[in-house]
Amino acid sequence: MKNLFIPKDYQSTLDLDATEKAIKFIKDQFQLHLAAELKLRRVTAPMVVMKGTGLNDDLNGIERPVSFPIKGLDDQTAEVVHSLAKWKRFMLGELDIPTGKGIYTDMNALRPDEEFTNIHSIYVDQWDWEKSITKADRKLDFLKQTVKQIYASLKRTEYVLSEYHAPLQPILPEEITFIHSEELLAQYPDLTPKERETKISKEFGAVFIIGIGGELANGEPHDGRAPDYDDWTTPSSNGYHGLNGDILLWNPILEQSFEISSMGIRVDEEALKLQLKICGEEKRKDLMFHKKLLAGKLPYSIGGGIGQSRLCMFLLQKAHIGEVQSSIWPDELRDACKKAGIIFL
Repeated sequence: MKNLFIPKDYQSTLDLDATEKAIKFIKDQFQLHLAAELKLRRVTAPMVVMKGTGLNDDLNGIERPVSFPIKGLDDQTAEVVHSLAKWKRFMLGELDIPTGKGIYTDMNALRPDEEFTNIHSIYVDQWDWEKSITKADRKLDFLKQTVKQIYASLKRTEYVLSEYHAPLQPILPEEITFIHSEELLAQYPDLTPKERETKISKEFGAVFIIGIGGELANGEPHDGRAPDYDDWTTPSSNGYHGLNGDILLWNPILEQSFEISSMGIRVDEEALKLQLKICGEEKRKDLMFHKKLLAGKLPYSIGGGIGQSRLCMFLLQKAHIGEVQSSIWPDELRDACKKAGIIFL
């Protein structure tokens, strides 16, 4: 079946009952470690936002949100969130979160345009987090330090899990490697972005690719990014641009790179103006969120999303995301996985 990879002689380390217990264990442990590392406190998040506020995540700009009219609001349209990238920054200001501290939440989203693969579902669950910073913190060194703190939380969770489930031994390297998307392109100019990610992830085990969204030397971005949250245009170092990136792990079960987090320092007023212009989205300046940002009424911040099902899938050494989350799948996919011993929740 298209987009389905079935590992040879695959057999899940844990049965369904043990898997359910381990999922809860991972989620409980990781959010505690993450909150302690980044000084975050949990907040309650919406599943829907009103259309036209600019709060919903536009992802690559082409994905359709699930939307519906609300009878009690004169049939105004609401949208199921794609993620909470902009809502979190708005809430930092509303909650008056002090500099150096932040918030995290359980984000549940629907992305109906997502293609089904081993790691993609129309249901998305992640820890969305955001932290208030100073303007002076808007630099590459601060981004890298934050990535290291997140990676430390991953490592700690992996170790504690191995103590409770002996068959699941740690495989993550001691440190995460940093590389800019321009450097990666220079190393592998004849490969696609995904092929480059696979090469570098296999070599180092854990990698943070810097600068996602901006045009590279070959005239193409490494991957798409919306123009109004991550900063992918501000100069960083060595002539490169971008204060954002992705955390990738090498997945030995799937034999490919495995994105666990997309994150970055958020746009300031000047970066927002530039990125909206580059993307031909200057009309967004009139939306509520963008007006506040351009008027200097939102805090400077860094933030991102960390996949909950993705993390569980990786740490439990599962072959398909359907083994760690309950979602909707094509019958053909379910049948093919069941024959291969890949049992969905």
